[in-house]
This record gives sequence, C-alpha cells and structure tokens, in this order.
Amino acid sequence: MPGTLYLVATPIGNLQDISLRAIETLKSVDLIACEDTRHTRKLLNNFGISNKLVSYHEHNEAERASELVSLLIDGKSVAVVSDAGTPGINDPGFVLVRQAAAAGATILPIPGPVALINALIVSALPTDSFFFGGFLPSKKSARIKRLQEVADIPATLVFYETPHRIAVSLADCLDVLGDRAAAVVRELTKVHEETVRGTLNTLAEHFANAKTRGEIVLVVDRNTEERAPSDSLKTLAERLDELERSGIDRKTALKTAAKEFGLGKSEAYRILQAEKNR
Repeated sequence: MPGTLYLVATPIGNLQDISLRAIETLKSVDLIACEDTRHTRKLLNNFGISNKLVSYHEHNEAERASELVSLLIDGKSVAVVSDAGTPGINDPGFVLVRQAAAAGATILPIPGPVALINALIVSALPTDSFFFGGFLPSKKSARIKRLQEVADIPATLVFYETPHRIAVSLADCLDVLGDRAAAVVRELTKVHEETVRGTLNTLAEHFANAKTRGEIVLVVDRNTEERAPSDSLKTLAERLDELERSGIDRKTALKTAAKEFGLGKSEAYRILQAEKNR
C-alpha cells in the first residue's frame, strides 16, 4: 500500500508560527524533502528534530519527484517543506503532488502560514474574492501584458514582488490599472514587518526612491469605477478627438479620456487600436 505525502507549512518569519502538528509530522516521517537542506536543518534544530533531509527545489523537481514517488509506492512517508510558507504556493510541490496522486498515495496538508493570505487580511482591502498572480514578470512588456490580462478580474489582486522591482511594478500598475487603492506588505511576521497602504499613485511615489528590502506582497483593489458600456468605443474615440481639438497633446488627452472612462491608459490605447483595425 502506498505511503503518505505530507505538505507541511513552515514559518514565513517568526519561528513560533509553526504548528504542533507540523513538528510531530516532521519528527515522524521517513524523509523530509526541502528546498535548501541547510535552511531547513536550522529550523529542525530549533525544535529538536533530527530527521533525514533531501533537496527538492525548482532545478531538480522533475527528477526528484520521481524518486520520492518511488518511496511512497514502497510505503514510505515523505514530508515536503519549502524554505518558508506552504509548499506548492509559488514553491516546488505541484509536480510531486500530481505524480503522488497518480500513484495512489495519500496526500495530506499540514496547514500553516502562507504569505499571500496574511498580506491580504492586513491590507484593509476586500477579502471576499481575490486573485493570486504569483510574481509579476521581470520584463516591463511582459509585466504590462500580465496586468492588462487581470485588470478586469472582479477581485482583489495579490502578487509577490522583489525589492528591486517594486517601484517599477507600482508605476506599471498605476499606468495599466488606474489609481486604485493598494497596499505593500513587507517582511511579514519578521522584526521589520511593514504594511504601507495608499493608492497606487502614492505608493509609487513612496517607493520610487526608497531603499526597499525583504520579501514583498503587493495587494491591489479591484476596479471600482463605473465604466462606459463596452459598445461605446466610438464615444471614447470621440472624447479623445475632442480633447485634442481643445489643444491638449495626444498623450495627455489619452490619459484624461482613459480616466474618465475608468480605464488604464494602456487599456484605453488598446481599445482605440482595436477600433481602428475593424
């Protein structure tokens, strides 16, 4: 009979956030698969756990998953942990879970911290419905495309971001999504934990010259502005033409028209281009 795969959540900062069940599971399994054996060994030592570790990270995930599934088929118990948080949430885990399920193994979650949920609940933004987009793309063109794809999702948007990209990502969010309410949540549960709330405009200004460090979650409100009906594209074009005839340059006119219609500037441009091509 196949063994059991345990997906064990570990602290995202404060070690006291680990659960009693997580400690007992890590003590009792035959093997612990982790991203960084040195990092996880420090965690285990803190709780007096001495168990066998094996690396399981994004660079060896496919090969290692097959090895771990073989152990499960032989009836062994395996725990998976990431460096911080819940395995499979922007960390390795999915490949192994899929293969373990296909092999008939029992798969059990050992609940605990996950950064995106904790950032969401402290953001002061709606929590009734949210969309998690992982890390925004590092390249500007890909990042803008991604933001355009999620702009109309009727939910709070949650992304992970790096310190060196947070300023440019906020600027792109402002350009594509419009000036929505947002929050930047940094270093959750750690000594320098910080939540900065505001609009995308104020946050972009705040982080433009800031020396930002640590792990970051960006939370952005859904679009709450009234939009023009989708069949009124001609009205958008007419308003742009009207503004240009009044002497406003095209770039400013487009930004103004987009704001009036509850659109991001890039989205408005895309709509106008689509209308021209019809």
